[in-house]
Amino acid sequence: MPEFERIATYLAPLAGQQGLGLTDDAALFEPPLGKTLVLAKDMLVAGVHVPASAAPEVFAQRAMRTNLSDMAAMGAKPLGYLLGLGLPGSVPDTWLEAFAIALMRDQQAFGCTLWGGDSIKAPTDITISMTLIGAVTPGKALKRGGAQPGDDIYVSGHIGAAAAGLKMALGTLPDGLPEWLLAYEKPMPRLALGQGLVGLATACIDVSDGLIADIEHVAQASGVCADVRLADVPIAEGLPIDALTAVTAGDDYELAFTAPPDRRDAIFTLSERIGVSVSHIGKARERVASAPNVKLLDATKTPIKVKDGGWQH
Repeated sequence: MPEFERIATYLAPLAGQQGLGLTDDAALFEPPLGKTLVLAKDMLVAGVHVPASAAPEVFAQRAMRTNLSDMAAMGAKPLGYLLGLGLPGSVPDTWLEAFAIALMRDQQAFGCTLWGGDSIKAPTDITISMTLIGAVTPGKALKRGGAQPGDDIYVSGHIGAAAAGLKMALGTLPDGLPEWLLAYEKPMPRLALGQGLVGLATACIDVSDGLIADIEHVAQASGVCADVRLADVPIAEGLPIDALTAVTAGDDYELAFTAPPDRRDAIFTLSERIGVSVSHIGKARERVASAPNVKLLDATKTPIKVKDGGWQH
């Protein structure tokens, strides 16, 4: 199918009113009155972020939901997105149809629409670039740089299931549980939690590169050190990987955040109200020049050596 016919058939139905039916060269957007815009972009390349053999639904879900997780980490409400889509000539129209249907499901679930973008013929691998646009109350966005000494450190949900799910997707773990594969292929952005943490959390990040690596990002940005108790990290049950691998593997898309101790009750009340578990896993400390940014502690409070802190390209 020619490019413009493919756009009209599969992508135009995803467009909100800002996208003008994808018939113009750009979108028109009037920002919500009194809100600060939040912009996030993630890229996804077959064979790097997703197995090249993955179903089109997996490409759609991971492209959308990893971006939405960035919105959650800022406490923002998603509004719309721009899509850059590079498909090799060998990809059939049926692939794009299934991809678009999966995007539509996520749009309806998370309240955002397609505003525009571009499609090209990629020379080799499927490549997707997505830019999310959201909004937050001015001055209220959650950031990485607000943690203070004495703050509690928390993480939502469970850690490590997506790492096992990736092994299943690659065919190296044939007997894994379906929920592990689902954690990898269809991560759940913690939007309600992020929005609820506005005014409670002092710093926040989504766990994409690995729990320890992402807490280190918070520690560096905030000018603090962090002590993380491995025994208190909520590792998913029954995993065929050890806890140390789970906290460094990444792809969890949970929220790690900090807050003063006097907000502990409010945080657990929020957790119960929205139905998302939250675990208190450590403390932020004064920065010490000779100390590591993050110490992972065993049950005797002895530091555990972490060889590989998380994912880097």
